[in-house]
Amino acid sequence: MDADLGGAQPTAAPATLRLNAVIVSVVDTTPRVLTVRHPDGRPALPYGLLRDDDRTLDRALRRWVGEQSGLELGYVEQLYTFGDIRRDSGETARTLSIAYLALVQPTAARVDAAWIDWYDLLPWEDWRSGRPAAHDALLPALSDWVDDAAGPACHQRRRDRVDIAFGIDPQRERASASEPAGGDLWDGVRVLDRYELLWEAGLVAEALRDRGDDAADTHPAGSWRGTPLALDHRRIAATALGRLRGKLTYRPVVFELLPPTFTLRRLQQVVEALAGVSLHTQNFRRLVDRGGFVEGTGEFEEQTGGRPAERFRFRPEVLRERPRPGLGLPRRS
Repeated sequence: MDADLGGAQPTAAPATLRLNAVIVSVVDTTPRVLTVRHPDGRPALPYGLLRDDDRTLDRALRRWVGEQSGLELGYVEQLYTFGDIRRDSGETARTLSIAYLALVQPTAARVDAAWIDWYDLLPWEDWRSGRPAAHDALLPALSDWVDDAAGPACHQRRRDRVDIAFGIDPQRERASASEPAGGDLWDGVRVLDRYELLWEAGLVAEALRDRGDDAADTHPAGSWRGTPLALDHRRIAATALGRLRGKLTYRPVVFELLPPTFTLRRLQQVVEALAGVSLHTQNFRRLVDRGGFVEGTGEFEEQTGGRPAERFRFRPEVLRERPRPGLGLPRRS
């Protein structure tokens, strides 16, 4: 039947398949992502190819992550498949990347792999000490992008996207210098929405690089624009952070990042590091207790300047007791 349609028919595009890993750990109060060095010199997420003897994608991932970093992965889940055209500069075939999210205990990697603070990549995402300083430059730059829209309809679409992505309440008076806007309706799960908005507005290095701008990699370290990664790997990292933040509310994945026993203070620190917000301690502990997530061990840990803190362990029975056993996030007011 296709022959009856007339004209040249599209052919199947050749493709290269890769696996990418967003490997996450939390050290003290810092959420970290493992990076390796890409051939172009930039940091990149660990990546590898399938071998003929790899029976499954999961086994292939664990194999080459071990080869590249020396890490043995525990919790792994498939994240997303990325396949936009020209993801890899100079590619002769479309490159498909199946990305995975992996959670590991704090550990050292090989010298040719390096851990990077997740919020160095996405500095606008960390609200633990209040509104991120990155917003002081980011929101005015986005407002300029909105004002550059071609026509009122485009202007309104852009304004709505910025307001929704960055939690700005349109009913409130716009920010003044003494009271900057943003955060009233902040949704921590919208990480990818925010990154893609900044890319579209040309406010991250990857957007300039994709458009052939020579200034793409001239932003200073620590810039509000964040640390760029090779290819579209920062987009993959943003996807992973949004997924992980969402899962905190319905799956006890946070315990994959903790040792077998831990204090409630340590549990709260890890949740805060991933969620990017400070939590109300008493309310958080009530949620943990009422949810039956942990049980005491009878062992105590000495704390500087305070009474000993009991060590707890995760109760796997909670997975059978509740259909969506996630931790709540009672933000500190």
